[in-house]
Amino acid sequence: MGFYDFTLLDGKGNEVKTADFAGKVVLVVNTATGCGFTPHYAPIEALYEELHDKGLEILDVPCNQFGAQTPGSDDDVHEFCTLHYNTTFPQMHKSDVNGENALPLFTWLKEQKGFEGFGEGEMAGFMNKHLAKIDPDYQNNSDIKWNFTKFVIDREGNVLARFEPTADMDEVVAYIRELVG
Repeated sequence: MGFYDFTLLDGKGNEVKTADFAGKVVLVVNTATGCGFTPHYAPIEALYEELHDKGLEILDVPCNQFGAQTPGSDDDVHEFCTLHYNTTFPQMHKSDVNGENALPLFTWLKEQKGFEGFGEGEMAGFMNKHLAKIDPDYQNNSDIKWNFTKFVIDREGNVLARFEPTADMDEVVAYIRELVG
């Protein structure tokens, strides 16, 4: 299996084949509408507007597994994102990213790039303490830890990076700009 072997459903129930993204840089992110990291939508949308014509695609997968922070239907999520962040990139069907019902794409992504920590800073410390209460072994598995975990796929379908939600969005943006060229 490789990146181009997966099929997802968009928010309207249409099939989206990752093979359609061959030759493009893809940012795959699990999102939430009611999370402290929800403002990440703004730089993601700005990046999409800047680089979409140069070959950047976004796979936005809303997920309700972390603090039930994505309530509502796919239409509700879409309405929230367009109203509050003017998003123009497509959103996928709200889906699980961990557990037995996880999208196969996310199972594969986690196999390619495991969890390497939250980094430094106040939010990193908060997330470490919060997750230690939920899963004392969280540092030793590749599961998605929270909303807005980001995977960057290159133009050949290789997973080059995993950014935890605590990563500085300026660093994420700079990394993707460099990759898109």
